Amino acid sequence: MTEHDDPSRDRLKHHFAQRVIHQARHLLEIWQNLSRSEWNSAGMADLREAALRLQRHAERFEQAEHAQLAASVCACLDAVQDNRGRLTSELISEFNRLMQRLSRTGLRHGDQLEQTQLPPLRKPVYLALQDVERAERLSQQLEFFGLHAQPCDSANAFRSAMAERHPAALVMDIDFAGAGNGLGLAEEVQAGLAHKLPVLFFSHTETDTPTRLAAARAGGQDFFSGTLDASGVLEKIETLTRVAHYDPFRVLIVDDSRAQATHTEMVLNGAGIVTRALTAPLSVMAELAEFQPDLIILDMYMPECLGTELAKVIRQHERYVSVPIIYLSAEDDLDKQLDAMSEGGDDFLTKPIKPRHLIATVRNRAARARSLKARMVRDSLTGLFNHTHTLQLLDDACYRSRREGQPLTFAMLDIDHFKKVNDTYGHPMGDRVIKSLALFLKQRLRKTDHIGRYGGEEFAVVLPDTDAESAVRVLEEIRQRFAEIRYPAHPNDLTCTFSCGIAQLIDPMDVTTLAKRADEALYRAKHGGRNRVELFEHL
Repeated sequence: MTEHDDPSRDRLKHHFAQRVIHQARHLLEIWQNLSRSEWNSAGMADLREAALRLQRHAERFEQAEHAQLAASVCACLDAVQDNRGRLTSELISEFNRLMQRLSRTGLRHGDQLEQTQLPPLRKPVYLALQDVERAERLSQQLEFFGLHAQPCDSANAFRSAMAERHPAALVMDIDFAGAGNGLGLAEEVQAGLAHKLPVLFFSHTETDTPTRLAAARAGGQDFFSGTLDASGVLEKIETLTRVAHYDPFRVLIVDDSRAQATHTEMVLNGAGIVTRALTAPLSVMAELAEFQPDLIILDMYMPECLGTELAKVIRQHERYVSVPIIYLSAEDDLDKQLDAMSEGGDDFLTKPIKPRHLIATVRNRAARARSLKARMVRDSLTGLFNHTHTLQLLDDACYRSRREGQPLTFAMLDIDHFKKVNDTYGHPMGDRVIKSLALFLKQRLRKTDHIGRYGGEEFAVVLPDTDAESAVRVLEEIRQRFAEIRYPAHPNDLTCTFSCGIAQLIDPMDVTTLAKRADEALYRAKHGGRNRVELFEHL
């Protein structure tokens, strides 16, 4: 027997690899906890310790990719420390990129342990359905969305899977392994867990209130009846299976005193809030367009203008009507403070202010403003950006593309024969297909891409730092995979396709021309046979 065929050596490989994977998961969990709360020195110290431990294990067991990612995380933490503990949007973007890569990284072909089979870093979803064929079909559909789903064909198989690894979520038939047994199994696995596992219950038929109450007590987050489709399941578990994408609040500080602006920046940066300081108030509109803050902090008294006057100017622009403005000033006259707030302000803080008070006020105001903005700029059915905001994002992307000299492409998608879907299967099925494509695009595109519902069955995608050739390649892959999704229907399952038109920004083209060219390319795709991607050819 050769060394390669030695079973004990393979077991040792598997043990070493599991230790690396365990450390990677631990690092991801710390990152998620840090992202959900706020950045602080203790949390960053824990993150560094976990990254160093992963690096040591990966180097020791010859896992080059894990070692490189861990070293890069440490380098980012060093950059934060060199920046006096201040976070920047660039550093946060790099942290996000590394954590997303780490979440997808298992042992790849060519690694030292390429013969070792290990589960992926991202937690799977367990499918415990009475109908095994249905479970296999749903598993395949979820794989199209990039989600690992593991069917269990018996109660023992389910218990074995739970003993090996807890999932991100369970999809549980209430009659799995016998009438009503699914509820009992769910309660059984939840016993003793500090954090209950989310369960999506399923029943072939409509159920009564006591059954649904029992499901809720067993950790049920939702209850499906009749049919199960991948997009509906994915919609419920999407946020539970993705690595946290830390999206910090952005605050613009306008203060003619450099010392005061720097102090405010340091306080907010220490809490994980990205800031930009401006000591020349008359240039505020250019900074607003470029930085897109969630909140503005204004000094009341500046040589060039009063804070209240600047607030009026900001409020004259429709795009910034809802951005919170907080005055930060030494002014302690209550009447003057109230007058200032009537001039476009949302709050008034008096210097000196305790750091905790400043951080809490900024966080609360910014969180509420972001929540309200999300409702205003997003489509209610899909959660994607609406038509108006998509064009605003395209305008911003064009500005950055010209400034940074990077390519930009714009894509328009249209679901083929959508009216026939509505007429044949009903509007609920049409809505399901629209939501499915929205989820599919969110899963398959980058966090830096902007996806909008342009209207009806039409979608738009803004692809920064992407040339036409790359955009065609990405959208073509998405088109092919989307066509493989099946929607349960009678008498036959439904499949859908989409057509796509793409145009690249070329100076001195404006936003209107770019959108028109993408629309023309989409028109050619629709009239050239549908289910295809067309690029606008520049003459």
